[in-house]
Amino acid sequence: MMNPAALRIHDADSVATALRDLAAGETVLGVTLNDAIPRAHKFALVAHAPGDPVLKFGFPIGQATAPIAVGDHVHVHNVATALAGEAAYDGGAAAERAQAAASTIRWRGYPRADGRAGTRNEIWVLPTVGCVGRTAQKIAAKAEALLPEGVDGVHAFAHPFGCSQLSDDLDGTRNILSALAQHPNAGGVLLVGLGCESNQLSALLETLPEETRSRVRTVGAQASSDEIAEGVEKVVELAQLAATVQREDMGLDRLVLGVKCGGSDGLSGLTANPLVGLMADRITDAGGSAILTEIPEIFGAEQLLMARAADADTFDAIGGLVNRFKRYFIDHGEPVSENPSPGNIAGGITTLEEKSLGAVQKGGQAIVTDVIDYGDRVKRTGLTLLEAPGNDAVSSTALSAAGATVILFTTGRGTPLGFPAPTLKIASNSDLAARKPGWIDFDAGQVLSDGMNVAADALLARIAAIASGEEAAAERNGEREIAIWKRGVTL
Repeated sequence: MMNPAALRIHDADSVATALRDLAAGETVLGVTLNDAIPRAHKFALVAHAPGDPVLKFGFPIGQATAPIAVGDHVHVHNVATALAGEAAYDGGAAAERAQAAASTIRWRGYPRADGRAGTRNEIWVLPTVGCVGRTAQKIAAKAEALLPEGVDGVHAFAHPFGCSQLSDDLDGTRNILSALAQHPNAGGVLLVGLGCESNQLSALLETLPEETRSRVRTVGAQASSDEIAEGVEKVVELAQLAATVQREDMGLDRLVLGVKCGGSDGLSGLTANPLVGLMADRITDAGGSAILTEIPEIFGAEQLLMARAADADTFDAIGGLVNRFKRYFIDHGEPVSENPSPGNIAGGITTLEEKSLGAVQKGGQAIVTDVIDYGDRVKRTGLTLLEAPGNDAVSSTALSAAGATVILFTTGRGTPLGFPAPTLKIASNSDLAARKPGWIDFDAGQVLSDGMNVAADALLARIAAIASGEEAAAERNGEREIAIWKRGVTL
């Protein structure tokens, strides 16, 4: 199929999206353009008066703030958000979805004693507090050359927290580190404490189940005569245990997929995000799990998820989470619509509603089976909604901690970031994929030339290859980090 010049996504839409730079005076979709329209930006298919809803994806993405003629550029200069505060939701009937035939694609993963499967067999070094973050990194660097065959690497995940925190804020840090320590991609975990921090090593250990503790070792820096040497010795011990586990052939039901977008543009909701949504469908149809987060970036589109809630309790939990996050904004004196970012706007996204309607497509049509808090781990198959902000590093860390063994990260602008779980960068447009081949793992721009199904087959094969051990671009580039959500008072 040939690349079209523009796309009207839904029959009800009052705007279309340019798929290339369009010139003023050009006729596209039967409309003569009054303005030059940059790629991924919108133009009007019908006239709008001030106050009229502007429709994309079949839903309002805001309202006109000025008269808009047919063929005009539609963007922040003539459209504004209609989002306000908390909302009341009605409904809650159980949703059902006919499952597609399960994919026969296989991958090779590491079986774990608790029944989960890892896409990597690594040793993770987790500091309890920022004071020993560099200590953790030094231990990992020295131990790297001593790993036996069969261990995929050793990685330290430094962070600045773990002290001067109180109550729920401290609990959040501890919960994230505890969840990471239980991750199936970690064949062994070294916890490095200082000794005087709020996030005490003993308290963190108590959060771990007995079956996890067998592959966890600790170092207390203040109590050790040489914490680096002791840490290296314990990493090598863990690596020898981890090396006894080998990859096995597995189905997609053993994958846990985290889905994320960052640096989105106006094509993200047309190419990369719906493509990732098909991946969520294929994994969950096979009996696996997918995790969707970035709660502020579903504001205005939450009812699409609520319509797919497995039961009334899940329906209520989705609405409660969205309203709780809105209240978090309001309590800090911020509008709930303080989004999209400057990069999003430059890329053609006008309002938070537009960004959200594109973002929720990463969840495909999968039934929402659970809603979990920040720092919790996925418990059910199907689609889980996870509490976390939109920030790329914080939300991707939360996805990893929740148990995602592969993260699909869609982007229209590009980013080098990588996280504990293998992170595939999926470009919404072919220009980005061509300009940044060192960052990008998959070009979703091919959706416009080859069609969604062809691109979906290719992406699923790529996921299986990376889950089986092929390095993602971020891994090759040494981009592996975490970020923890800081919500409370700092002492």
